[in-house]
Amino acid sequence: VQLQASGGGLVQAGESLRLSCVASRNILSINLMAWYRQAPGKQRELVAGISSGGTTNYADSVKGRFTISRDNAKNTVYLQMNSLKPEDTAVYYCNALVVPMNYWGKGTQVTVSS
Repeated sequence: VQLQASGGGLVQAGESLRLSCVASRNILSINLMAWYRQAPGKQRELVAGISSGGTTNYADSVKGRFTISRDNAKNTVYLQMNSLKPEDTAVYYCNALVVPMNYWGKGTQVTVSS
């Protein structure tokens, strides 16, 4: 599975961004699609995920601010990020789990200035 992420950028605190991840195959055949992020000097962490059945989960730090969704017809998963904070600054990665294989896209940088 190839994943192409886009949508990162530089914004001010309180603003919004929407990340997109296009998969090279039908996303309904992918067990779980997720967004991870990695800030400088920190480990990569799960931000949000959506299963093939539509179940979503979020990191506590983004609950109520971020929304993961998908467009099956476009094989695309989105991450809508609202009320961004400087601590959301990181490289964001799209991930696809097709048991037992794990696939990663290239990251997209999100920078939030205070």
